[in-house]
Amino acid sequence: MIVPSPSTIRQAAAIVALEGVALVVVAVVFVVRALEGAHEVSISGYGTAAWYVVMGAAVLTAAWALWTGRRWGRGIAVFAQLLLLPVAWYIAVGSQQWSYGIPVAVVAVVALVLLFSPSAVQWLAQSSDGEV
Repeated sequence: MIVPSPSTIRQAAAIVALEGVALVVVAVVFVVRALEGAHEVSISGYGTAAWYVVMGAAVLTAAWALWTGRRWGRGIAVFAQLLLLPVAWYIAVGSQQWSYGIPVAVVAVVALVLLFSPSAVQWLAQSSDGEV
């Protein structure tokens, strides 16, 4: 039996879904650039696009799982947020693009706060029959 997810989990699911959509959009951009003839020595536009599609699909699957009350989606969502934090650090500090890096970090932290909120932890601790 699936235990309905609390609002904090659904809010986190919405954030994670937007992240997944962003990954798929980036994949489309890489494909369009490759089709237009943009070729770089260090990366393959098609290969990179495939990577973003796989990651986007995983993140979107996690969002769907959270939205529909499947607890296994939380692990994937937490992992994705933890991966976003060093990316945000690199964007902000390594590339000196603070206006991009800080919002990415804020989104990841907000999602983590929602995923580890008391209601989310209580939901995670419930047995499948609804008992705590």
